Amino acid sequence: MFRSALSFIKREAVLSAAAALALLSMFLVPPDAQYAGYIDWNTLALLFSLMAVMKGYQRSGLFDYLGSLLLGHVRSTRGLLLVLVFLPFVFSMVITNDVSLITFVPFALIVLRLSGQERLLVPVVVMQTLAANLGSMLTPIGNPQNLYLYSRSGMSFGALCALMAPYVLLSGACLAGVILIRRPAAVAGVGAGVCAAPRSSRADRTPLYCSALFALCLLALFDALPPLAVAAATAAFLLAFDRPLLRAVDYSLLGTFIAFFIFIGNLGRLELFRSALSALLYGHEELVAVLASQVISNVPAALLLSGFTQDWPGLIVGCNLGGLGTLIASMASLISYRQVAGSRPAERGRYFLWFTAGNILLLAALLALSALI
Repeated sequence: MFRSALSFIKREAVLSAAAALALLSMFLVPPDAQYAGYIDWNTLALLFSLMAVMKGYQRSGLFDYLGSLLLGHVRSTRGLLLVLVFLPFVFSMVITNDVSLITFVPFALIVLRLSGQERLLVPVVVMQTLAANLGSMLTPIGNPQNLYLYSRSGMSFGALCALMAPYVLLSGACLAGVILIRRPAAVAGVGAGVCAAPRSSRADRTPLYCSALFALCLLALFDALPPLAVAAATAAFLLAFDRPLLRAVDYSLLGTFIAFFIFIGNLGRLELFRSALSALLYGHEELVAVLASQVISNVPAALLLSGFTQDWPGLIVGCNLGGLGTLIASMASLISYRQVAGSRPAERGRYFLWFTAGNILLLAALLALSALI
């Protein structure tokens, strides 16, 4: 029993920490009727629906197939790098940064091996990780903290995109610049070697019904449908027709959100803590969000700080930029690290150095841009 509990804590460190904080806060503020108001059910409902849809697309091999089509036209290392890095950059705007990395990092490992370019593994995966975290900043559905802050702030879809567009454009320019200054070398087309194998007839229908469910998610995102109704429809459909996909949803992330909602709600009822954190945040929302993200990652930072400020633009920018920096600043970054550590253990130290250097340089550039805007 103890070993099982310890294994769960190691596997779900963020959820375990959030649950512990929620439990501790209950001793300060005993459970009562106000607890029900802590939880943002609309955000949870939309997050559940989007995660289910993206898992379905990923399982169908759709993203691998699209990437393979692009790689079929590649003839140089420069072109290879552009495709491998900008696939997660662009796709993360729609399918989230973690799904982009889960999909395209293993894809890159295969492509680099088939093309005889394994020496590029570390810089490519580092740039893919940066690309996914940076591209996902643009839209409300690019990452969990954006979805939550978008819901809390009442900001329009276009306003959030306009707010983050300068940072995304500069990020894309920096990534492209790093790739284009490399001297190109010839490389054989590798797209045909990594095209996804044909799926079963059942799985072939997955993109179709996932597209229908995604359309419902977009309607909920634009307030045309209630998010709870969309989540109920998604759950009912998958329960009837695709239970494996329903089981594949990341419920630990949903649990983490609920635990943090309870923790933040309780802290907000402690006058001393609320006053102190509000005073700390006032006028420094962006910087505090960036610094907090380095220690607790940007999703928990968004959840924690959102209860103590109304400067939504500053908080959104800070939590997005805060995904750069340490390895845990964005939990999605751990996906890439585990892939590299699992496939090339000897490269872990080199990867960490490249990752840290790239993150610090880009974070400095984006903070400088923020100071000018």
